[in-house]
Amino acid sequence: MNTIIDYMKRNYKILLAVVCLSVTLFAFKMNTGNTSDTDPEKDKLLLELLTFVIEKGHYNPAAIDDTFSKGVYKDFIQALDPSKRFFLQSDIDEFSKYETELDDQLMNKELTFFDLTYQRLMMRMEESKAIYKAVLSKPFDYTIDESFNTDYEKSPYAKNDAELKDRWRKQIKLSTLSSIVDRMEMQDNKGKNNLEKGNKETTAPLKEGEEFQESYYDKTKANATTAPEKIKTFEELEKETRANSAKSLDEYFGFIKDLDRNDWFSVYLNSITARFDPHTNYLAPEEKERFDVSISGKLEGIGARLQKKNDFTEISELISGGPAWRGKQLESGDLIMKVAQGNQEAVDVVGMRLDDVVKKIKGPKGTEVRLTVKKVDGTITVISIIRDIVEIEETYAKSSIVNKNGLKYGIIYLPKFYIDFENKDGRDAGKDIAIEVDRLKKAGVNGIVLDVRDDGGGSLSTVVDIAGLFIEEGPIVQIKSAGRKKEVLYDRDKKIEWDGPLVIMVNSFSASASEILAAAIQDYKRGIIIGSKQTYGKGTVQNVIDLNQFVRSSSMGDLGALKTTTQKFYRINGGSTQLEGVSSDIVMPDRYAYLKMGERDVDNAMPWDKIDKAEYTVWTKNSNFDQAIINSKNRIAQNSQFKLVEENAKWIDSRSEDNTYSLNIDKFKVAQTEIEGKAKKYKPILDYKNTLNFTSLPYELEVMVNDPALKEKRERWHEALSKDIYVEEALNVLDDLQAKGIVKKNVSTKLKTDKLVKS
Repeated sequence: MNTIIDYMKRNYKILLAVVCLSVTLFAFKMNTGNTSDTDPEKDKLLLELLTFVIEKGHYNPAAIDDTFSKGVYKDFIQALDPSKRFFLQSDIDEFSKYETELDDQLMNKELTFFDLTYQRLMMRMEESKAIYKAVLSKPFDYTIDESFNTDYEKSPYAKNDAELKDRWRKQIKLSTLSSIVDRMEMQDNKGKNNLEKGNKETTAPLKEGEEFQESYYDKTKANATTAPEKIKTFEELEKETRANSAKSLDEYFGFIKDLDRNDWFSVYLNSITARFDPHTNYLAPEEKERFDVSISGKLEGIGARLQKKNDFTEISELISGGPAWRGKQLESGDLIMKVAQGNQEAVDVVGMRLDDVVKKIKGPKGTEVRLTVKKVDGTITVISIIRDIVEIEETYAKSSIVNKNGLKYGIIYLPKFYIDFENKDGRDAGKDIAIEVDRLKKAGVNGIVLDVRDDGGGSLSTVVDIAGLFIEEGPIVQIKSAGRKKEVLYDRDKKIEWDGPLVIMVNSFSASASEILAAAIQDYKRGIIIGSKQTYGKGTVQNVIDLNQFVRSSSMGDLGALKTTTQKFYRINGGSTQLEGVSSDIVMPDRYAYLKMGERDVDNAMPWDKIDKAEYTVWTKNSNFDQAIINSKNRIAQNSQFKLVEENAKWIDSRSEDNTYSLNIDKFKVAQTEIEGKAKKYKPILDYKNTLNFTSLPYELEVMVNDPALKEKRERWHEALSKDIYVEEALNVLDDLQAKGIVKKNVSTKLKTDKLVKS
């Protein structure tokens, strides 16, 4: 989940003053000659920096004792080998003697445990390459009656090499079995279609009493003459499936190869920080950069998404509006062979880590980068691109208009509470939502739906700004730091941008800033909260601290940053959103309602509590507020689609406990057929479509003329809205919130229009 961090920027001096008292602790006698990936002095420095800053700045720091040590041990071992396919039980027995010693090692800056586990993991991974290659070197026997359990958490570690090899064999066999059954089914369907077509054209009906039976192999032989493409035998499909599995594993281990010791040490550091709370994290330099991009929604570079493809770096997508997209020379699928900075000599990047390639391509606005690329058609060319500010459009708010029952409604989707800390004039969610609301007002909407489903949070100041658009003035959220009095953040602007009907859409993944907004709107009774039973339940504030500021020498390179929990926030009614989240006024059935996915299901989450309420005045202009909630609940209870969603949610929950799969092809097919049969019952959920037509605002329609990529993205969004029963019900609630005069007026206008059309 993204964090609320900008509030602490204003209070940063308090924490900084505490840390500066002991800044001399970190002016170490550093080994300036060691610049390799393995730098024990840098690792020790990071350990001391993290523990000191967390203990001094965390809202409620945990005691570093044996219990703490056990938690770090468990988290780290699980992070290294979540599927239990690398370590043997003998490895775990050797590691376990450190289970209650990690607190002491941390305080003494010892790396014994990390070094042992890291070196052992590297050895086991190297051994695993030979295992999977041997397993995939010969066909599987799918007639054997055996099974495999995918509940790795409850599975024991392999006792010896033979048991480990068998675990790999079964794991890969399950993967290939699933794939081959899918391929057989697709081929069967093609064969049946061709057979039906051939029978209609060339054969007479069977006489009474005749039987027509054929096996899978008979079908493939018979259909080979009628199908436009070759029908493959079972042996061919099996061989093809193994080859694909080998390719996937090669790519996986290629990714693992790209990780160096620093990456694994970051995992260890995060196993330590997680014991303070789930949102206290160490951000390695690359992670810190990605965090900054995610919170601001922009970066400086060429505007291309990259992915690893064996030893090559491939262009997976061009970001609309970016310099690479504008240049029209680079394409998705192109492979980057070399990178040059301006007129400098090109550097070969084949086989280079993806992160390192990204570093070479990114750079300040206005600078030139030259890419030697192998095009999709095989030709090699050099492409010059001038770097620029790239805005990631998917980060930003967007809106749409829909007509319903003679009324016009606006929908605003906010994926994140973004802000640009480096540029006060840059884009932020508060300013952008204000613009979207103004545009919708000018378009003459009768109500607004603000959709923050799946919005993990972001900037706290933008929440205050957004909530302030819908109320006259007053408190929005309360903040509490350890040992200090609470602070209340207010909207002090008496201007109301929108005083009409308002609905806020949430789900189980609406977190942090989303929950502050929903809670404030709910406490004021300014709008109706509709969605999952409750939101995620993250009621804490994090501060991102650059660790480099505490070190006098920069010889060790970038140390990264620490994101630590420094405060808790509370609703204006005094209650915390921590663990409990925000309960919807109107609960809509959710397919994943019964799965564990909230803060309350996260290990080591901070507790719920409450403080005194703030002084605020409830909104009184929603005369239909309570009745709209009643009407919606009645509609949902009687809606067959929602009933199906609820039934599906219970089925998904029951399926989550079913982790054992047969590796016998006949039994596997029977089980899959049974699952598919039940799943077909819920297909109408995905096929659902309402009759509503969603359109972009006029300004955006003009932009789309010269931006086909944006046009395509908006069309996909509007299509998704037209299949979204949750949005449809939110619009129904807006209908119910309308003042009676407006409803009568619009219905009357619609009747007159209908009459004119019929005439």
